[in-house]
Amino acid sequence: MHRAVAAADIERLAREAPQDCDIVVAAGGDGTINAVANGLVLAPRDMPLAVLPLGTANVLAREIGLPRDPDSLAELIVTGAARPIWPGRIGERLFLTSAGSGFDADVVAAVIPGLKRRFGRLAFAWAIAGRLIRYRAHNLVVTCDGAEYRAATVIAANGRLYAGTWVIAPQAKLAESELDLVLFGRSGRLAALRYLLALPLGRLPRRDDVTYLRCRVASLSAAEPSLVQADGEIAGSLPVTLGVAERPLYLVRP
Repeated sequence: MHRAVAAADIERLAREAPQDCDIVVAAGGDGTINAVANGLVLAPRDMPLAVLPLGTANVLAREIGLPRDPDSLAELIVTGAARPIWPGRIGERLFLTSAGSGFDADVVAAVIPGLKRRFGRLAFAWAIAGRLIRYRAHNLVVTCDGAEYRAATVIAANGRLYAGTWVIAPQAKLAESELDLVLFGRSGRLAALRYLLALPLGRLPRRDDVTYLRCRVASLSAAEPSLVQADGEIAGSLPVTLGVAERPLYLVRP
């Protein structure tokens, strides 16, 4: 409950940012940046967003190549150009890097906040191990451009990277108003483990049970209850519509 209230407060502060300020700086991880973006999209005018990455994975910061040196980062925030990117949308929530359902969302739901604060990315490894032990199969249905597909896990990628430095969607670009969908076809612990091993090795695109789609709008549903995540935070449950934001977000980036 605490995290939900905190996210709502972050969104409210971003939405109510004084209209005479030059820029909004989001200091935190991908979940905090997500909350700020969801607030800014409801603001009366387009407000540039800059990122001070203080999170666990910092996927967006890695995606846009933010400098790690504090002085260089400060200079970029003050003098850098704000360029448009197109957030994705899952249901009523925007996301900047990725959203998904299936094993992906189950892992996000299993992450223990206290463990994450103390041990960082090791908390995700613990959650993955737990979900593999208590694996739950999903039968997801994706409708994209009039065609229907089935998958065990679906990840909508707004950028190339996933969970840090791993490339999940080589063709995805933040500046394009389209989504790249990654469909993992097989269920089961062994299949999930193989996908997990293929991801850091860069072998996902070579697998014949992984399908890549590109579209502006898609629907995602399942017969059984299934969670969805957006930028590493649980954002609801199926069914949902996947799409692209109605207007761009202006992001300060190198």
